[in-house]
Amino acid sequence: MRLFDSHCHIDDPVFDDDFEAMLTRADEAGVHAMMIAGVTLATSERSIELAKGRNNLFTAVGIHPHDAKDCSGETIKTLKLLAENPCVRAWGEVGLDFNRMHSPKKDQEQCLEAQMAAADELGLPLIFHERDSEGRFLEMLESFSFKENRGVVHCFSGTKAEMFRYLDLGFHIGITGILTIQQRGERLRELATMIPRDRILIETDAPYLTPAPKKNKVRRNEPAFVRHVMERLALIREEDVEALSATVWETTCKLYNVDL
Repeated sequence: MRLFDSHCHIDDPVFDDDFEAMLTRADEAGVHAMMIAGVTLATSERSIELAKGRNNLFTAVGIHPHDAKDCSGETIKTLKLLAENPCVRAWGEVGLDFNRMHSPKKDQEQCLEAQMAAADELGLPLIFHERDSEGRFLEMLESFSFKENRGVVHCFSGTKAEMFRYLDLGFHIGITGILTIQQRGERLRELATMIPRDRILIETDAPYLTPAPKKNKVRRNEPAFVRHVMERLALIREEDVEALSATVWETTCKLYNVDL
């Protein structure tokens, strides 16, 4: 299998001590490409530095909704300059998070609007984050005039109705290790059978959301573990894992404009 971890945060300091070994473990598990999602200016810059000289690491630049209060016009300009680097293949992770409210709703909405406009201008797909926005996130997506609706709803955890609205808009659905968790993943396992096979991406969100069976053995998630997501996904969809993984690989490469 060739697997693409479509969303991870391997720029996190928890990987500093074994970064190269972590990449080796990923390769041995069949994970031959990774997308490092930015959440601040600093993480976006660090991700680019990590990806330089490596043909299988790609990055996204962006401001997470938690940090939207610090998102200014100058921030957007700087991110657009960073996006000129050839390893940058997406914009994100961006969106709305009304759960923890680290930034006011107004700031989150303004930051999301500005970043959607920047990504659309540059022709970059968007990596979306949504949590407890009570329909506001979808409302903003549906009202924005994209030149081309390209992107993925990362770590999808919404309802069936929301999922189909994302799909109708042309977006992809990102599946994490939550799929493998007995109680927490029950609804996601049901919905994952309904997603068209060419609209699915798999991800770790490493170092978070460690999938089973690794969850009971280690706390830190890493790209190698995305294999468990793929295997469980194929099982619940009753599909051949090799065939499904090939489709998901092709889908991810196409979305991120990657030729490997």
